[in-house]
Amino acid sequence: MSLFQLFVSSFLQKIFFSNKKKGASTVALFFQEKIDFLPSRLFTAIWGFRRQSTLPFLSIFYFLFSIFFVVQNSFAQEQKRPKIGLVLSGGGAKGFAHIGVLKVLEESGIKIDYIGGTSMGAVVGGLYASGYNASQLDSIFTSTNFDELLNDFIPRSSKNFYEKRNDELYALVLPFNKFKIGIPEALSKGMYNYNLLSRLTRNVRNVKDFSKLPIPFLCIGTNIETGGAVLLNRGNLAQSMLASSAFPSVFSPIEIDGKLIIDGGVTNNYPIEEVKKLGADIIIGVDVQDGLLNRNQLKNATRILVQITNLHSIEKMKKNIEDTDIYIKPDIKDYGVISFDKGKEIIRKGEDATFAVFEKIKLLVDESNPYKKPKLKIETDSLNIININCNELENYTKDYVIGKLRFKPGVKTTYNNLLTGINNLNATQNFSSISYSLDPMDGKDNLNIILKENSTKSFLKFGLHYDGLFKSSVLVNLTRKKTLFKNDIASLDVVLGDNFRYNLDYYIDNGFNLSFGFKSQFNQFNRNVTKEISSLDLGALGINSVNVDFSDVTNQIYFQSLFVQKFLIGGGIEYKFLKIKSETLANIDPIIDKSSYGSLFGYMKYDSFDDKYFPRKGWYFSGDIQSYLISSDYTGNFHPFSIAKGDFGIAGTLFKKTTFKFQTEAGFSFGSDSVNFFNFLLGGYGYNMINNFRHFYGYDFLSIAGNSYIKSTATVDYEFYKNNHFNFSANFANIGDRLFETVDWISIPKYSGYALGYGLETIIGPVEIKYSWSPENSKGYTWFSIGFMF
Repeated sequence: MSLFQLFVSSFLQKIFFSNKKKGASTVALFFQEKIDFLPSRLFTAIWGFRRQSTLPFLSIFYFLFSIFFVVQNSFAQEQKRPKIGLVLSGGGAKGFAHIGVLKVLEESGIKIDYIGGTSMGAVVGGLYASGYNASQLDSIFTSTNFDELLNDFIPRSSKNFYEKRNDELYALVLPFNKFKIGIPEALSKGMYNYNLLSRLTRNVRNVKDFSKLPIPFLCIGTNIETGGAVLLNRGNLAQSMLASSAFPSVFSPIEIDGKLIIDGGVTNNYPIEEVKKLGADIIIGVDVQDGLLNRNQLKNATRILVQITNLHSIEKMKKNIEDTDIYIKPDIKDYGVISFDKGKEIIRKGEDATFAVFEKIKLLVDESNPYKKPKLKIETDSLNIININCNELENYTKDYVIGKLRFKPGVKTTYNNLLTGINNLNATQNFSSISYSLDPMDGKDNLNIILKENSTKSFLKFGLHYDGLFKSSVLVNLTRKKTLFKNDIASLDVVLGDNFRYNLDYYIDNGFNLSFGFKSQFNQFNRNVTKEISSLDLGALGINSVNVDFSDVTNQIYFQSLFVQKFLIGGGIEYKFLKIKSETLANIDPIIDKSSYGSLFGYMKYDSFDDKYFPRKGWYFSGDIQSYLISSDYTGNFHPFSIAKGDFGIAGTLFKKTTFKFQTEAGFSFGSDSVNFFNFLLGGYGYNMINNFRHFYGYDFLSIAGNSYIKSTATVDYEFYKNNHFNFSANFANIGDRLFETVDWISIPKYSGYALGYGLETIIGPVEIKYSWSPENSKGYTWFSIGFMF
């Protein structure tokens, strides 16, 4: 090295090494390497000038220093600055700290040239690499519902009526094969996450080489079959990020290029070497990984699983820290991998940790031209899908898949419609995994879907419920798919408890084409009900209510289809056997009815409520008509008659966490005189509303009756804490015989009632307590309802 080179090198060392900081020394070494290439003749000429010159030494120094900065500027023009690589580790919710780090890095004016990440570091890093800036990431992550993400939430609107019932009945679903009960491979398939990431990365959906992203990017996964690390730097960005963050037992493994991949944190939670290979000269690393916990700290399954994933990488991390030029370790030991509700606090911890090394970071910034990352301009939601391609399936056709998507190729659509279609497929539970990508073709997109059929055909399902009518109930269900035909489903509910019941349902789902079903159910209970359930004049005997043993066997054959892709329309035939007896009637025949009835029925339904029990938005409609044509006529009073009824409800948000629901319903019989047992019976709350039984606040179970009625209910619900609700309801009704043949139905309501309640959303369904009263009654009622209604 020449004397001038040595002088300048020493000068740089003095500048960068004075604080003894590792990041500064790396920068100094980088620039020293650049000095070495200066032509030796230039140094010789300059040194000769120094020996012959009569100028003072300080002038010579100024000249030399000027030469140095001229050379330095030339390097800058040639973009010879050090390349900065950012490494983001995994850590679940602790990865929120990465956003705080990125905020401070942007504030400093530093430009990131390469990003590598694992697990949550892959998600944050991938989105940042796709173009988002730190403030946008903050908005995205703080607005994401992580409860829905972890539970793989499927919007209720994406489920057909059968699927809605299935999800609102059972608390636990387990695979059942060869008389053996299994467990699911994970809590979630990750489709909610996949849809979210696909939408967020739509601006770069056509980039298949991650080195071509706005910031070159890579992430790490783990091959669950070999235990080896998998470098993910090509293909579908959303899918790669999902695979890298597929935490074992929480998310299902993701298949990419024939490899079954789970969370990369199992093998390489800090891909520093891979980022260096991209071309990074200087590494900024963010470590949000947990240290090893002692036995007293390993108190739950989540911590044990995290400990297992950390065992392999914790020792390797020590060397990684040594190789990191600027190491950032946020103080987040008090947070867990699922502390998503503490996101804002964790982001601030990331900011604090970065400010602690801010001086090192500023040494990497061109102060004359600090970098400012622009906001990503979000691309329009419009899509023009020219082709829909799907892998060949054993049990389902391409038409079935397109039918569930609800849009056809060659027609403009939106990302919202695409994600709705994917949710429709996911809601069927017919596929264990769903992946998709949009690939460019002549300025438009091909939608390529890869579906893996669910190999499990049988399931055991369980539920719990208690109410004041059917009392305590334990529900055991056996469901079998593809029993006789490709797209059929058979289901048997057996209800054990105070009142044995069953429900058998066989359904062939033909989508938009005509579907077919058979249903058989048995219900029974013992309860004091209104005397009007009997055709006898019990009022003359001084009897106002009757304690009855009620049993009902109903069998239906029905056909149904979708109308304009939203309304369910159908019809069929029904056979019903009723047996009603009462020990109250000791001096007369205790059998009130013991007859069979044959009828025809038709119906139309629509339901867009986002939740059955505590809806925040949407509306529903149900209307049906049923004609009773024949009967074995135990009472000798039967004549053919018909019953029509309709029900409409709407829900909306009044203001934050407060919703309003309004419901109105009506029904009437026409033709000959109706049979009392099929009249409308109002009263009570919390039970499954079979036949024409209806809830009514302020009155006891089934205590008001008539062959026609009109009723309206308004409810205000306030979610004062997550899943905890206070609500107030008021209902009003007119009910009687042939009510609509006069103007009495529009008169001041004869019956009214109010209820004040508390509700808790749980895994077994809503747990509710309501106190109900009516100005017409001196007695109030307290009702308990536990679990999904069945």
